[in-house]
Amino acid sequence: MKILVVGGGGREHAIVWKIAQSPKVEKIYCAPGNGGIAETAECVNVAATDIDGMVALAKEKAVDLVMVAPDDPLAMGMVDALEKEGIRAFGPRANAAIIEGSKAFSKELMKKYNIPTAKYEVFDDSAKAVAYIKEQGKFPAVIKADGLALGKGVIIAQDLGEAEQAVHEMIDEGKFGKSGSRVVIEEFLTGPEVSVLAFTDGKTVKPMVSAQDHKRAYDNDKGLNTGGMGTFSPSRLYDEAKQKECMENIFLPTIKAMTAEGRPFKGVLYFGLMMTADGVKVIEYNCRFGDPETQVVLPRLKTDLVDIMEAVIDEKLDEIEIEWEDNAAVCVVMASGGYPVSYKKGYEITGLDSVDGVTVFHAGTAVKDGKIVTSGGRVLGVTALGANIDEARDKAYAAVDKISFKDEFHRSDIGIKKY
Repeated sequence: MKILVVGGGGREHAIVWKIAQSPKVEKIYCAPGNGGIAETAECVNVAATDIDGMVALAKEKAVDLVMVAPDDPLAMGMVDALEKEGIRAFGPRANAAIIEGSKAFSKELMKKYNIPTAKYEVFDDSAKAVAYIKEQGKFPAVIKADGLALGKGVIIAQDLGEAEQAVHEMIDEGKFGKSGSRVVIEEFLTGPEVSVLAFTDGKTVKPMVSAQDHKRAYDNDKGLNTGGMGTFSPSRLYDEAKQKECMENIFLPTIKAMTAEGRPFKGVLYFGLMMTADGVKVIEYNCRFGDPETQVVLPRLKTDLVDIMEAVIDEKLDEIEIEWEDNAAVCVVMASGGYPVSYKKGYEITGLDSVDGVTVFHAGTAVKDGKIVTSGGRVLGVTALGANIDEARDKAYAAVDKISFKDEFHRSDIGIKKY
């Protein structure tokens, strides 16, 4: 088979790396790809959001399957466009990707189908939004841009001043463009967070192993929210009882709800969960593999990923058994100084050939004059496997110590969380 993977980050590198292990695959293309992906796949400079360009590329290369990894092209309808041209594509159609593309849609879906989530209201008028926040009188308060904002459209306001600022920036000042013209204001839930990704063909749901993400930039969950500074799998808290609770109250009801709404979801559905005092609740849905959760989940997958993707496309997921390694994985993100606000690019990365026993997934890298250089905020995800999280952690950090680039920073506490 010839497979095209859409995207160019750490998640896409992990997907390409896993697909390359399938005996069914003879050639992988990735668009636009990055410096690390280029070692495994042929990278083609087509933007991930260029639907016409991607359809043309899939035809030109006569690929057998396109794996659309990022949220933007899914929400824009890339899968629909590929299918219209008779090209097999993995990922939800636009009318199902709305589960991530609109926070208001997902919250209303959960309310309608009694899927446990935080109490909320939706506003497109800043004065009404602020009045509601004052009326609730509870802080912290969660303010979310309705649309896609690269994982940065969520503000946890500690007081009324911060809440008012967030509302005005989103609705009145257009900080997130059209994504923030509507906001969801939500009660603040407390408890540990867990991410569970699931394969689904619209009828059957097969959850993957659990993971926990570290969103804040610095140790001890300090600093600004980021796309994710590291992950570990499995979560120490997500046991069989929790999985059963989630399957009955959240996973299956969500898939059934989407089908009932005429929006069958096929692909990977990401459940961002919080374990509260009164049960597990949904914080958010993503319509695709998470980043950097993918970098710890896929290395633990025993079953051929291509077989799973084909079973999803053909709605035969119930016919395949998905197996996982009985181990643990830790991924430490090495980032550019200044991320997530502003940072410089183009610094040479050294030490990549001095690490062994780990997998280095490239997120923001490029090749310049034959050298790997930085080209993004999150640059590398260093993933190690071990018999348990502590062993995987030690191996990951030993490798991180051997890799360097100017102004690099990383958290030193990934995988320590016991809760």
